[in-house]
Amino acid sequence: MNSGPLLIALAAVLWGTLGATARVALDAGVPPLTLAFCRATIAALLYAGHARATRAPGIAPHDYKWTVALGLGGVSIFYVAYLQSVQAGGVALAAILLYTAPVWVAIGARVWLAEPITQRTAVTIAFTIAGVALVALAGSSGVTTTPASIAWGLLSGITYALYYLLGRRLFAGYRPERVLSIALAVGAAAMLPWVSFASLAQAPLRAWIAIVAIAVVPTYFAYLAYAEGLKRIAAARASTIATLEPVVAVAIAYVVWGEALRPLALLGAALVIGGVMMASRGERWEAK
Repeated sequence: MNSGPLLIALAAVLWGTLGATARVALDAGVPPLTLAFCRATIAALLYAGHARATRAPGIAPHDYKWTVALGLGGVSIFYVAYLQSVQAGGVALAAILLYTAPVWVAIGARVWLAEPITQRTAVTIAFTIAGVALVALAGSSGVTTTPASIAWGLLSGITYALYYLLGRRLFAGYRPERVLSIALAVGAAAMLPWVSFASLAQAPLRAWIAIVAIAVVPTYFAYLAYAEGLKRIAAARASTIATLEPVVAVAIAYVVWGEALRPLALLGAALVIGGVMMASRGERWEAK
């Protein structure tokens, strides 16, 4: 039996817990940037230990600039933007807007990699834009659709796309634990000057449990499960299975926090996820 699909599905489920777990720490007074710093720092240490245990080869000097860029954009900005999106608009909205990433992948690949925008990609972009518009206009119980929540969510989608635009080269040539140990450390270092250590000192136990859980479950274990799954199935199929993530996130947000999308917003979410599935059947973009 091919365990690849199960590993990708496991990664998607683990990623889907991120927003709801983050809300525990955010509601306890831990600022988004400080939470993002803790996530990156703890995960970087875990990956460094993993890379040492597996004796993963180092990064070649000419690829360090791409690793640093991934750390700055795909870790420091992405982690903060996603958590700001959760705080400003709720878990469900953040998860849906995160999955606008294929649009930004297509645009970035056209600008930087000279890859053409195919008819399939154009339809995907149209689906995604329409879906985001419906989600933004619908409004829902427990979900706040403001310019700030939409902007943070779209920024998280843009920077999430960097895992394809910058990570494609890196993950193809190096073991993921080596790349991520460096990228996460760079991202954490970039956030360090703005970390609120006072909020951490005053954080209750539940916040610390949430912080550690975020670093371990939807970061360390989820990335490893996805990387192992990619060894067993095609990236396009993996990307399709990974669309379980926003579904899981929306379900958890409803059960735990009472965030309920209205029918029009659900239609918008379906358009976004449908666009991702369409893109993944025709494009090799590798999430996270």
